[in-house]
Amino acid sequence: MRKKIQRNMIFMIALTLLAAYAFLIVIIYNHTLQIMENDARQEAKYIKTAIDISGSGYLKEMDAANTATRVTQIAPNGEVLYDSNGHEKVDENHRNRKEVKEALESGHGQDTRVSDTVGEELFYYALLLDDGTVLRVAKPMDSVSRTAVDILPYMALIAAVLIVVAWRLSKWLAIRLVRPINELDLEHPIENEVYDELTPLLLSMESQRKEKEKNERMRREFSANVSHELKTPLTSISGYAEIMKSGLVKAEDMPGFAERIYKEASRLIVLVEDIIKLSKLDEGGVGLEHERVDLYSICEDTISRLERMAERHHVSMELNGEPVYYEGVYRVLDEMIWNICENAVKYNKDGGSVKVWVGNTLEGPKVIVKDTGIGIPQEEIERIYERFYRVDKSHSKETGGTGLGLSIVKHGAAMHQIRIKTESKVGKGTTITLLFSKNDLKSETGGSKSNPHED
Repeated sequence: MRKKIQRNMIFMIALTLLAAYAFLIVIIYNHTLQIMENDARQEAKYIKTAIDISGSGYLKEMDAANTATRVTQIAPNGEVLYDSNGHEKVDENHRNRKEVKEALESGHGQDTRVSDTVGEELFYYALLLDDGTVLRVAKPMDSVSRTAVDILPYMALIAAVLIVVAWRLSKWLAIRLVRPINELDLEHPIENEVYDELTPLLLSMESQRKEKEKNERMRREFSANVSHELKTPLTSISGYAEIMKSGLVKAEDMPGFAERIYKEASRLIVLVEDIIKLSKLDEGGVGLEHERVDLYSICEDTISRLERMAERHHVSMELNGEPVYYEGVYRVLDEMIWNICENAVKYNKDGGSVKVWVGNTLEGPKVIVKDTGIGIPQEEIERIYERFYRVDKSHSKETGGTGLGLSIVKHGAAMHQIRIKTESKVGKGTTITLLFSKNDLKSETGGSKSNPHED
């Protein structure tokens, strides 16, 4: 990057110098040309004045001075009467020369062209004399070009010096420009004092760093929790099996030990299944097929499956609403509603109730699950969707919960762009609302999706 900055700076300086030289040449050329034209006019006026005073013989005297200016006297009919270069005998008729015609008509005239006589580009200025003849002064244009060329070595020398200075300066400047970037503290991006242009990048890096730390922390916690959750039923199974193997269990106690092993194995299977579900949801539901789903039908089926559990907990369940169709993964949506309703039954009071409502609202389709259970403290509402987090750990252990149910709900909602709203009061119950976007609603004509948000 530093070398690239240097190269670009030197290139820009060289380009600027080249443009400056070209601009300077144009200025010098035009200025020198203007001076030369003014000199030619002034010289023509001086010669005219001298001729008016001394007569045409003055031209012969001037010829002896051997000046670089070419002076010509032309008769009204175009005949060359005098040429300081001695070409009056061979010169063709000059009546049609532009500067001569203008002088005969208006008293003076000028033109720039390549001379047929001397073969070089000249500037001509003509004046009408008192005797009716035309006095013409010609100056070579090569003097103007030569002036521009003569300054080229000096400009080249100046350019070389400036490029060397620019190279040294660009090297120093590039090092200063790059140093803050090379010295960035990537572990703490926002603590760096750098250019304002880098602030968005550093903020993005800081956000990614925090997200990475969060994911790493969650990964460690998840690994630790999985290890603990798997170890507990495995230890129980191994312990009971070892006692049975050693022959320390009476025959009448064998069914009880077998039942305990069966329950722990079932708990282990449920836990592994939940972990697999979460893994699939973490991958965005790869391989899961979307279809047209009736949310009311899912709720109806869920209540039917939870009927026995509700009876054991002395909890009544009620479903209200209307059919609502949505494009999504049936298995995931079914699992989400099942987990919410199951928790509403598990963590309810004896004689409590669970009410489920499905329907369309101005905000979009909704599924609302309201229970009269133990409730959730306000400070813990945001954490209930974390993996393995339990508000009432002792109660969770009694009910056989894995601590992954609401985490599956959260990931399923993110997958389907569903907003989750949780309201709860300790001792009075909890209400969980799943808000589906209006555009996600699939009626007979279909729809599309929007972004997720969690409350």
